[in-house]
Amino acid sequence: MNKQIQIKAINVRNFKGIESFSLVVDGQNVKIYGDNAVGKTTLVDGFLWNQFDKDSQNKKDFSIKTLDKNNKEIHGLEHEVEVVFLIDGSERKFRKVFKEKWSKKRGSATAEFTGHTTDYYVDEVPVKKKEYADEVASIIDEEIFKLLTNPSYFNEMLHWKDRRKTLLELAGDITEEDVIATNSKLTKLSGILNGRSIENHRKIIAARRSEINNELEKIPVRIDEIQRSLPEVDGLDKSVLESEIVRLNNAVDEKLTAISNIRNGAAVGEIQKSIQQIDMELMDIKRDHESGTKDQVHQLNAKIQEENSNIQILNSKIENIKDRKRFNDNNIKNADGQLTKLRAEWTEINSQEFKHESDCECPTCGQSLPEEQVNEAREKALEQFNLKKSKRLSEIDTQGKQTKETKQKEMEANNELTKEYEKLSTQISDKEDAVQKLETQLETLKSSIIDITENADYVAKLKEKKKLNEEIQELRNETEKSIQNIQLEISGLKSERDGLQGQLARFVAVDQSTKRMEELMKQERDLAAEFEKLEEELYLTEEFIRTKVDLLTERINNRFKNAKFKLFEQQINGGLQETCETLFEGVPYSSGLNNAARINVGLDIINTLSEHYGITAPIFIDNAEAVTKFIDTNSQIISLIVSEADKSLRVEKEEVSGLIPVDIEVIS
Repeated sequence: MNKQIQIKAINVRNFKGIESFSLVVDGQNVKIYGDNAVGKTTLVDGFLWNQFDKDSQNKKDFSIKTLDKNNKEIHGLEHEVEVVFLIDGSERKFRKVFKEKWSKKRGSATAEFTGHTTDYYVDEVPVKKKEYADEVASIIDEEIFKLLTNPSYFNEMLHWKDRRKTLLELAGDITEEDVIATNSKLTKLSGILNGRSIENHRKIIAARRSEINNELEKIPVRIDEIQRSLPEVDGLDKSVLESEIVRLNNAVDEKLTAISNIRNGAAVGEIQKSIQQIDMELMDIKRDHESGTKDQVHQLNAKIQEENSNIQILNSKIENIKDRKRFNDNNIKNADGQLTKLRAEWTEINSQEFKHESDCECPTCGQSLPEEQVNEAREKALEQFNLKKSKRLSEIDTQGKQTKETKQKEMEANNELTKEYEKLSTQISDKEDAVQKLETQLETLKSSIIDITENADYVAKLKEKKKLNEEIQELRNETEKSIQNIQLEISGLKSERDGLQGQLARFVAVDQSTKRMEELMKQERDLAAEFEKLEEELYLTEEFIRTKVDLLTERINNRFKNAKFKLFEQQINGGLQETCETLFEGVPYSSGLNNAARINVGLDIINTLSEHYGITAPIFIDNAEAVTKFIDTNSQIISLIVSEADKSLRVEKEEVSGLIPVDIEVIS
């Protein structure tokens, strides 16, 4: 069963120029007549302000205060709108009062304007703003209320995307499976989508088509570049070039072998063998010459290194002893300071004498205490004093003994460290003397070594080797001219071979370029095939959308009697663009539709939405004079009719028997 919301009455006071106006309709349809600017729209503004703080243009920031003849705000007025609803026959009252706030500053006799306040009442009970808004929302949602109460709101104030969203909610969900099942052309689409939505798959197709187009544009350019860079091979025979290059390489190898044979002649070979024998004899002479003293030098160096290492270890121990002694000296110094403080404290405490300064009067009544109580208190205080003094002196003695013991241990440790330091110093001195003696022996030994160049056998062998090298050089000088001639021949052969290899390389470049062009042409064919497949998939997605559009449009349009809707627009490229255009008998609402048709189309939309939301609400129809007959509706209708003859609002209530004039005084 639908919830029925009707207006029983609207009471306006001091609202946008209307001083006082009561519209009592008791849930019935009424017509309100009035000339322009006498308050018809103001009545609607007051109703919407009472409910949602907005006017009929959906604006929140608008002035509701009454102005004087000079267009100045009249102060001190309360601006009030009360709306009485019938909710399924039960009465609910909503009253809102907007008023100025005047305050007196301290020391001032006159009040000053400091702002505005708004009071809220639900069924005559004062409530807070949020409570008021919650009560209004409990009756109906604001957006739904606007859709159901204003025939032009859906088509003129709602964004087309929101209109479309509302219509799709009416149609209910249409799954991809439902769409595919209605069109045999779409049977392959499920496998193509592979779980993706149509929109996401279309994005993938668009992205891939763009990539393929870019690649297809580049491939002919790349092939053309390769063709233009192909080397010229006309008049060349590849096999002849390869045979000639082999012949020239063999000729070069023969010439190089001839040079090697000249350089490695028999006479030179024999002399080189003699030189190798002399080198071996020189090594033997040098080894025998150095064998005695060299070992002694090595042994002395090893001993010196060992002693220096020992000295470093002893020095490290010395530094460690110094660090430990500094630490102990610091502890001894601290102990001396502590002992000095303890002696001073002991002397001070020991010199303290007992003094009894207690009052001899009762703290309660002020009378003098008996002498025996006074003596008893004095003795007790003396005993406590002596006990505390003795205890503290004993503690100081104990601390002093502990500190002396600590100091004594540190001093004994320093004595041991001093002995160790002296012992290590003696060892270091002994080892330094030993190193000095070893170094002296080493210098003496080195000065006694005879240089190998002073050895007669060694010098004789060097002269013999020099003579043999001179003989080899003479032989080589004689053959150098022959070798130079052969090298000139080799250079000519290589130059000829390099030229032929350059010509042969053209065939390699042609083969590589041809292979690359074939790869590019295959890639072009593959991309074209893929593009064709994507075109087929794109067609299927567009066919899917067209099918879904037809299903949605049919399902939505079947919900309305007069209004029809165009939800998609065919583009030049064959694609579909989302839209939402209301049609009446094929004429778009936004162009060419007269005011009467617009109102009845709006009422048709309200009827369907009322059924969908399960709510009927009062409908305010502005410029209702343009319509001779409204379509049937279950909602309460409040018609606002322009009537030049009515200089103040005139209300006619509609009953079954017809319209009944209602005398309502409008004070403005």
